[in-house]
Amino acid sequence: MPGSRKAKAAETEAALKAAATRVFERVGYLNTKITDITAEADRAAGSFYNHFRGKEELLESLLADMLAAGDQAVEADPAHETDLGGRGAIRWHVEQYWRFFRDHRVVMIALHQASLVDQRFADRLSALLEPDLRHLADHLRGTAQRPEATALALSSLWHQFAYAVLVERSPLADGLTDEEAIDLLTDLTNRGLNGK
Repeated sequence: MPGSRKAKAAETEAALKAAATRVFERVGYLNTKITDITAEADRAAGSFYNHFRGKEELLESLLADMLAAGDQAVEADPAHETDLGGRGAIRWHVEQYWRFFRDHRVVMIALHQASLVDQRFADRLSALLEPDLRHLADHLRGTAQRPEATALALSSLWHQFAYAVLVERSPLADGLTDEEAIDLLTDLTNRGLNGK
């Protein structure tokens, strides 16, 4: 019996996360109410609080799931190079980031919206993303004098460009394909790091 309760709880948590993503896509994170999520998941309103203290905690959980899946994919890919001294290694990293952002666009928008209106959430988000930035900084040790600051600058460039193209759909990037966007960011990054 305890195993089936655990399975049921996991099923409910997954249903709430999937429902939240659908509702975020329809009405935006800021306009989403917890009752919208539970109704979308076809669950009782109170069931939400058995899994999350609030919308912010659910969003953190979605991010944690995304980062864990991303880490698994990176670790399993034999093409992952840790030295960003060459264009090929840079392009691989840019492509991973671009595809991660594109595939999780709805949650990336929600994270952005939540951090704009809640400084505590923005601080928490920074803390959650810091290990990934430090991982990128480790890849920059041979090419950058200040690897942590360089990792932050590169991440900011990649993120803001992805947001402008994939979310805001800036007319300045009209018709830009994923491959062209990845190559553009790769070339900017390669020139900045390696002067090539």
